[in-house]
Amino acid sequence: MSGDLLQYIRTGVPLNLKQQLRLTIQLSTPAIMAQLSSIVMQYIDASMVGSLGADASASIGLVSTSTWLFWGIGSAAATGFSVQVAHSIGAGDNKRARNILRQALTSILLLSLTLLVIGCSISHSLPMWLGGTPSITKDATSYFLIFSLSIPFFLLNYLGGSMLRCSGNMHIPSILNVLMCVLDVILNLFLIFPSRELSILGWNIIFPGAGLGVIGAALGTALAELVIAIAMIGFLCFRSPVMKLTLEQGSFLPEKRCIRNALHISLPMGGEHIVLCAAQIMTTVIVAPLGTLSIAANSFAITAESLCYMPGYGIADAATTLVGQSIGAKRTDLARRFARITVLMGMAIMTFMAVVMYVAAPLMMVIMTPNVEVQALGVMALRTEAFAEPMFAAAIVAYGVFVGAGDTLIPSGMNLFSIWAVRLTLAAWLAPTMGLQGVWIAMCIELCFRGSIFLIRLRWGKWIKTL
Repeated sequence: MSGDLLQYIRTGVPLNLKQQLRLTIQLSTPAIMAQLSSIVMQYIDASMVGSLGADASASIGLVSTSTWLFWGIGSAAATGFSVQVAHSIGAGDNKRARNILRQALTSILLLSLTLLVIGCSISHSLPMWLGGTPSITKDATSYFLIFSLSIPFFLLNYLGGSMLRCSGNMHIPSILNVLMCVLDVILNLFLIFPSRELSILGWNIIFPGAGLGVIGAALGTALAELVIAIAMIGFLCFRSPVMKLTLEQGSFLPEKRCIRNALHISLPMGGEHIVLCAAQIMTTVIVAPLGTLSIAANSFAITAESLCYMPGYGIADAATTLVGQSIGAKRTDLARRFARITVLMGMAIMTFMAVVMYVAAPLMMVIMTPNVEVQALGVMALRTEAFAEPMFAAAIVAYGVFVGAGDTLIPSGMNLFSIWAVRLTLAAWLAPTMGLQGVWIAMCIELCFRGSIFLIRLRWGKWIKTL
């Protein structure tokens, strides 16, 4: 069991290579499944919305980078607390871990309400700021408004899952995320499409529907997030063997030490998310003049590509837990070994996924949209990006390693330099002559560069700090 092997880390029991590999696989597998399930949900969402036409798809694609910005700020804040939990559990101080949880709940709730107010206030103007055409701005505004109202659900869900993973429980977050996908699909069927007659085994059945289109897609996702956030936080606070809150003394008011440590981890990550998402928004601005078809194809290709790289994020979650608890237990040599194992595993899996994506690109795009022109552009983007996936894996998992070590400032700066100096510069140069293909070539080159510099830092950089 992964819990037994994690206990070896905390108690100083030596782990041989076989045990290290087994523990890495045990923690990575449910995290990968959770990530893949979320991508399946995005695929289904995209295909459902795609059946409504290119304008509907483009309206969501237009504001997608802005939703990532808000989500990224909140997730960075949550990570600042969950990494402290991993360190505390690694050091055998479960009481402190629970105190951090109390303060995290208050802090994340206050932050999410702040983001909600900001998002709602800019929702009307945002699509126009991003260069959207009149045919898509109304739906884009509605989609972003509903997303903004649901930010507390998203962030509490993320906080709960992150805390459970850092405590070593990968299975509950994975199971709940799969359930969220199923719930999202069911809600979308009722909310996106109008009532219609279906023929099943010779019987004609009226299937009810609200016919809300893009608004229905946003509502379905928000409601699914709400249900799972309640379940995730409920399990974390009342059922988790390590993290459940008891009547022991502890305050929900944030303390100076906890907030200072959280800011040390979160501020570089939050600043990175802001600047990276600003760069992604700039990419949207670069793509927007290419037309509605390019906007839709770019959005679909980003969603489709995530099937390839989400396993890397699952392994990165495991790396954060393994490295964080190893450092909390003051076992730096073990932390370095887990870093190498997880990065190599991530690169191997994403290389395989890249081959699958290259071969299956036409099928993936057919599933997502019936528009032949959008399909062709999407296939081009996916096959261009496939060559970057191994090095993208190196960057993703190495970043998870650094987060587990509490080292976020320099890696965040590396991400920022890579995307702004390499990707955007090349995209702005290539897009006017090569169209959407130039944007994705720029992305491919940048991801290869980013993976290289992360491997260099992992090998020779001073990313382990003594607590």
